[in-house]
Amino acid sequence: MELLPRSPGEFGSARYWDRFFRQRGQRPFEWYGAFPELCPVLHKYVRPRDKVLVVGCGNSELSEQMYDVGMCEDIVNIDISDAVIRQMQERSGSTRPKMSYLLMDMLQMDFPDAHFQVVLDKGTLDALLTDEEEATLAKVDQMFAEISRVLQVGGRYLCVSLAQAHVLKKAVEYFSREGWVVRVHQVASSGDKQQFVLPVFVYVMTKFRKIPGSAPQILEICPEEQDKPMRMESAERLVAAVKDRQDYALLCSQISKTPCREQVSLDLCDKESGKPRYTLHVVDSPSVKPSRDNHFAIFIIPQGRETEWLFGTEEGRRQLAASAGFGRLVTVALHREQHYEGMASIQAELSGKVMELAPPGLPVRQQVPFLSVGGDIGVRTVRHNATSPLSGEYVVEDVKGDGTCYFRRLIFLRNRNVVQSEARLRAATPLPGQKKRRKDKKKPSLAEPPGAIDKSYLCCEHHKAMVAGLCLLGGPDALPGKLAVLVVGLGGGSLPLFVHDYFSEARVAVVEIDPSMLEVATQWFGFSQGHRMQVHISDGLDYVTKLAAEAPAQYDAVMFDVDSKDLTVGMSCPPPAFVEKPFLQKVKTILKPEGVFVLNLVCRDARLKESVLATLRDVFPLLYARRIQGEVNEILFCQPGPEGWRDPTELGERARALEGALRQPGRLWDSSYVLADMLQAVQIL
Repeated sequence: MELLPRSPGEFGSARYWDRFFRQRGQRPFEWYGAFPELCPVLHKYVRPRDKVLVVGCGNSELSEQMYDVGMCEDIVNIDISDAVIRQMQERSGSTRPKMSYLLMDMLQMDFPDAHFQVVLDKGTLDALLTDEEEATLAKVDQMFAEISRVLQVGGRYLCVSLAQAHVLKKAVEYFSREGWVVRVHQVASSGDKQQFVLPVFVYVMTKFRKIPGSAPQILEICPEEQDKPMRMESAERLVAAVKDRQDYALLCSQISKTPCREQVSLDLCDKESGKPRYTLHVVDSPSVKPSRDNHFAIFIIPQGRETEWLFGTEEGRRQLAASAGFGRLVTVALHREQHYEGMASIQAELSGKVMELAPPGLPVRQQVPFLSVGGDIGVRTVRHNATSPLSGEYVVEDVKGDGTCYFRRLIFLRNRNVVQSEARLRAATPLPGQKKRRKDKKKPSLAEPPGAIDKSYLCCEHHKAMVAGLCLLGGPDALPGKLAVLVVGLGGGSLPLFVHDYFSEARVAVVEIDPSMLEVATQWFGFSQGHRMQVHISDGLDYVTKLAAEAPAQYDAVMFDVDSKDLTVGMSCPPPAFVEKPFLQKVKTILKPEGVFVLNLVCRDARLKESVLATLRDVFPLLYARRIQGEVNEILFCQPGPEGWRDPTELGERARALEGALRQPGRLWDSSYVLADMLQAVQIL
């Protein structure tokens, strides 16, 4: 401990370093970065005939090792400590005749201009730039100026560093401003995480003649796992990229020593584009008793299924890990913008990286299994992608679900893990004259034309609950008669389509603010308008306000299934303005006295949710709630009159009567959709 300075400023003091090396003796002192780790990077930029200057050499073995392996022999080492220079002259003078050690201050060097092809600095800049005080920064500027002076054009300044943000930013800004090319290499780790956690970097600054005017900056980073540099658009982005790698190293070190109390999430990005390729979640199961074969496993989530509760929520992943029976499970989600050859190629690509996330106590050379559903990576085909001024970038994709079912989905990429709309696809039917496939032939793939939309099936559980809420309509002849229904929020059109098709005399009005969604619903989800189905392109707030003033009490049911574009609010459905009291009173105005208002509420903020419920109670005398298992969605049924179906038994009977009326001969109906089941969990608030 006595070797440490009393203050960071002493790192620049010759007296401190003389005392340091006298007390340490002959033992070499390496700040960080052993020669085997640095060698691959040094070999790229140091040639055998180069004249090399090592600034702040200390008693590191780096110069000796470079000399001994034949990398370079014409090496000049300088340091401000007389004690260490004499020590190194004694140690290397007779065995390495072409290498010299000189007592010299790097801030005032005696060498002529353009004397060296390489200047090498291992930890010296880090030791000097301990703070951002004016005096310290002035010394660093002087150091950089001297290095620039003694380097030839085309020469390289190689700086081995831990890349603290202020150190890296200072070096990058200084040399890029001078017109130099700046490249940062991450040094491959030796794997000894116990010795040193932080990754080591080498800044490579290549000297070019400064071009008058504003020449473009060339800033690059080379991660340890690849040779090809990635171009960075700014110094800030380069510093951020380095910090990402430092954070990852710290994370790996932490979870390699102790179990994760909370699930850890991280993205692994594509080397070429820099876009996320895999999203990983690290899930530990303390309840699993460890044995040799159940420490660690990787679970590949099939494409298109990452939004399912089991894979897309913390609780679901926790359940998955426990049922898989492994102490640590890493789930891997595949991104729609990326291409994957198959399970074998994914395993080859991920094997090295996921082992950095291994749990403590993993036996040496332990085989780590890769798991999945059905042993494959699933199927995903993007059918359409575009950008809407209102909804942002979105995609329509076909995915394979559990078993043999295929589904079409609408995804807003600003919230890419949420399915905005979903519809089941029917199996493709042969055209006239086509033969049916033999059973032994290859199964159809999504590269072939898909079947039609299955309008008899509601994929979303909250849509099923919303339709079931129609059972609350009073009067024996209310269903299935000439219902007037207003739906705010079109999406893919599944909800209004279902109401239109199964209530044969119902008139459905849909309000959608984004005209792009009408195009998507029509082209990709089988939606169409007619005399009983009309879409109005308008803001739902404006449309309801206008109706309340001009045509009150005209709807049997009003349904809100509209998302919020503001992701900063703890309520993603509906937008907050849709549940403010003045607007809810307008909704009540357009309902018939015995009508029902059905609201899809998605709110993660408990305090905000309670405020919404309180406002609804103020406006509507009767309020029912149906929570959707495994989802955040909660369906609220609101009635304007005090008379209602308060008895759950009556609600169940009403649901069965409605379902019986809808199951007409020759009409498609999915057998898993039971209205009574939907209403049996309704709570009266």
